[in-house]
Amino acid sequence: MWPGAGDGINVMTFRQRVFSGVQPTGNLHLGNYLGAIVKFVALQDQFDCIYCVVDLHAITAEWQEPDELRQSIRRAAAAYIASGIDPKKSILFNQSQVHQHAELAWIFNCVARLGWLNRMTQFKEKAGKDRENASVGLYDYPVLMAADIL
Repeated sequence: MWPGAGDGINVMTFRQRVFSGVQPTGNLHLGNYLGAIVKFVALQDQFDCIYCVVDLHAITAEWQEPDELRQSIRRAAAAYIASGIDPKKSILFNQSQVHQHAELAWIFNCVARLGWLNRMTQFKEKAGKDRENASVGLYDYPVLMAADIL
């Protein structure tokens, strides 16, 4: 038996964790608010919540002007807070500010197989018939998502 199992010692329990991110492209709208953010606010009281502005994802499909992207990142973070995400209850961060995220994505790139990525629908849907002009970042989107989660 492992320590704590049935010997009267309390076994550690962990609160469940919620992770979600929003791309800082375009403005958040009523659909974002009602479909996700209202739920995110409520989840803060039940779970350990981590919310992220996923700016690395924002650059996978199309070019982003750096100054506009910086402003969009700030607006997305402000919208989270204005909607009720409490930085004292939840973690709110900008994806690209955590260098370990990009490093982990690179490690995953080294073990991901082209056959796996070829089966992913995200690239096929977003690239459409113009796949030759799509970015490698869009193709590799699932690997970046795996790094998000881990």
